[in-house]
Amino acid sequence: MIKGFRNFVMRGNIVEAAVAFVVALAFSALIAMFINYIINPLLAATVSGHKIGLGWLIRPGNPRTFVNIGGLIGALIYFLIFMLVIYLAIVMPYKAIQKRRGHDVYGDPPPVKTCPFCLSDDLPAAAGKCKYCGTDQPSAAAV
Repeated sequence: MIKGFRNFVMRGNIVEAAVAFVVALAFSALIAMFINYIINPLLAATVSGHKIGLGWLIRPGNPRTFVNIGGLIGALIYFLIFMLVIYLAIVMPYKAIQKRRGHDVYGDPPPVKTCPFCLSDDLPAAAGKCKYCGTDQPSAAAV
């Protein structure tokens, strides 16, 4: 039982997922601080007057009715930075390692064709018969 558990945990995709999760949590905290302490004050500084930030009050005098557009912009910037960091720190090195191993990950999908009889559009380009209706397919050279 212990050996089976060890083999399960040491599989490549489990370890990769665990590392990605830890890295994502660390970058998430870093980016949240960047948004809260750099971006949000810059957005709030763009608005003159005694407002809370970039947005408007629905009911004057009640700060709980503030529609915070700056917070939305900050969340979008957070998401874009987070996804860029994940791509650069995890996906690109993973692709390079898998390419050296001979695997093509995140590449272009294989070419497909459409069956002229049942209009299924997910047939492999080299298919001789349709997997749905069973009719013979014309070759790519004949089309």
